[in-house]
Amino acid sequence: MNASSLIEPRTLRGFRDYLPETMIPRERLMETARRVYRSYGFAPIDTPALEYTEILLGKGGQETDKQLFRFQDAGQRDVAMRFDLTVPLARFVAQHLPLLGTPFKRYHIAPVWRGENPQKGRFREFYQCDFDTIGTLSNSADIETSLVMHELLLALGVTSFSMRINNRMVLNGLLEKTGLAGQTGPVLRALDKLAKIGPEAVLAELTTEAGADKEQAQAVLSLASLKGTNDEILSKLDGLLAGNERGQEGVGRLRELCRATAAVGVAPERLRIDVSIARGLDYYTGTVYETFLDALPKIGSICSGGRYDNLAGLYTKEQLPGVGASLGLDRLLAALEELGLVEKVSTPAAVFIPFFAADHLTDYLQLAAKLRAAGLGVEFYPEAKKLGAQLKYADRRGFRVAVIVGQDEFTAGTCQVKDLTKQQGQTVPLGDVVSTVKLLLGA
Repeated sequence: MNASSLIEPRTLRGFRDYLPETMIPRERLMETARRVYRSYGFAPIDTPALEYTEILLGKGGQETDKQLFRFQDAGQRDVAMRFDLTVPLARFVAQHLPLLGTPFKRYHIAPVWRGENPQKGRFREFYQCDFDTIGTLSNSADIETSLVMHELLLALGVTSFSMRINNRMVLNGLLEKTGLAGQTGPVLRALDKLAKIGPEAVLAELTTEAGADKEQAQAVLSLASLKGTNDEILSKLDGLLAGNERGQEGVGRLRELCRATAAVGVAPERLRIDVSIARGLDYYTGTVYETFLDALPKIGSICSGGRYDNLAGLYTKEQLPGVGASLGLDRLLAALEELGLVEKVSTPAAVFIPFFAADHLTDYLQLAAKLRAAGLGVEFYPEAKKLGAQLKYADRRGFRVAVIVGQDEFTAGTCQVKDLTKQQGQTVPLGDVVSTVKLLLGA
């Protein structure tokens, strides 16, 4: 093939490749999420990347509909790629309900696609790490969702974060009191932009898009602007929503959530009521959650979700209320990279064995097998080369320990175990290699 016919290797805008030094911590995040989800009894599922378009349309709002990757397949079927994992879950549960039973707790870690404008920390293809509880209206499931989010972030090594919660019943109750009950969608979309466009622009959008008069728009904005401690905000909401059953129920559920999470050990500064949190997706009906990194709030929410009591109603006559949240894996990873919290290594193995005594291939392989049998990750270099060149390779890849055995060491029954992070080595009997390496890695 001549040079003029070569295809330029490039990625689509809004998509990215993941090199080993990024993919290794990415997979560790997924493994941690799986461990935390399983510890609460959530079971894994999977669904197709493609769904019939009618399954997805209208479930996330007008903006999400515009962002669908939609096309006709080879069978002339109207299909689209999933934009989140919650809508496919509703279809999944409705379809398999007799086998699943309720309550049903699931987690799902998979890619989703949205044709939105790419920006920092936001891509058109990204992974979500979802967990949901289906089949209960109990506030205990909402409380547990908060606890899972809190434990997940701590397990991922994120210690400085803020979980912000609200309840859609609070806003819906106010809309009922002010005569805007039929304008929930436009009001939510306007409020969801509050941090981006500011209060004056939101007031204008409430007037033009939601049909609110000046007094109604100001009442909505005043609600979303409430500040103070959790107890102070709850007290103010009690007064604003007095006489409205829906609004008072939302306040009661928030109060119970705050008390229960505090009793389990969640610090008050980590979980705050924020009445401006609206979550733009139309299907949320109760508690909503967003989580921000204290050191990088502008990157957006890294773990969010909420209660959706009516989503599966399009697919089944059974009442299937649900609540859950999603870890924005790639957004979190981008944030951790920016904060310098991602260790740059290009190998999942901790131990490196160089190959420079060409006549001892079998001995090297036996040594590697012995270390792997002890639960250690080991890479054996495939070619017999000078030791210096192989150790440069080991440094570049990020190995922590090298086990060095040459002709003389094989004859003497010894090896050199080298700590590559400190550039310090020690000679030990081959029989002690496992315990020595484990001691180094443990330290």
